[in-house]
Amino acid sequence: MTPFDCYKTYLALKNHFTKEKYDYHKYCGKSRASLQSFYNRKDRFWFEKLSRNKTDKEIVDFFVSNFVSKDNPDTLWIGEIIRSGDKTYSEWKKRTQSLTYLFKEETEKLFKDHTLDDAFDCSKGHPIVLKSFLNGEISIETLVIYNRIFEIGKQFDKKLNDPVWTLVSLKLRKYNDFLNINIFPYRKNLKSILLGD
Repeated sequence: MTPFDCYKTYLALKNHFTKEKYDYHKYCGKSRASLQSFYNRKDRFWFEKLSRNKTDKEIVDFFVSNFVSKDNPDTLWIGEIIRSGDKTYSEWKKRTQSLTYLFKEETEKLFKDHTLDDAFDCSKGHPIVLKSFLNGEISIETLVIYNRIFEIGKQFDKKLNDPVWTLVSLKLRKYNDFLNINIFPYRKNLKSILLGD
């Protein structure tokens, strides 16, 4: 990947995680960046360094990890990624590489004190599962898995109309395609935890 391609990947992923209508996969990571705009940037050397030190897939994962780790991806600026992006990427890799274990731990903790209905009930505002995510007790990856199993996003979209859920809902939908997992073992794991096997 050239430094300019690295920059375009950054812009495309920023659009993906912050704009409702842009889809990184649908548009094959295309963005309207010009070579001139790239050369006018003071941080272009950082993109050059990144393109030399990481493979194409690692560059995509690097940016994805930084956008999903931010409460509001729209407020993530390049200076922050330059400063703490590697640490964020490293933490994300650790989470995704031990996702089965992480999901089991977080699910056991969540359902130790709550039933399935209680955890996803949003009749009185934010459901327990969302509060647990916002408090850092469950990861965005576990939330994506719950969404794949129960389609909680659709349910919450109908019942919750607030800026906090709107941001989480967008992140959930946008991150889903980047989390390439087989859902069946997680479903089995969840069933086993709920039934106390």
